Amino acid sequence: MAVPFRRTSKRRKRLRRTHYKLELPGMVRCEQCGEWKLTHRVCPHCGYYKGRQVVEK
Repeated sequence: MAVPFRRTSKRRKRLRRTHYKLELPGMVRCEQCGEWKLTHRVCPHCGYYKGRQVVEK
């Protein structure tokens, strides 16, 4: 069975993992109130989705 000749350094290990990052969710402005909200979701501030009121506040 193959065994590494030398131990992988912390630097080399971290360089390899530089692409493992958290991505921010897609945020857009609400058309009605202008607050930030997730795309394709009802606005939690005003209750509007696609220009019509879905949830009463």
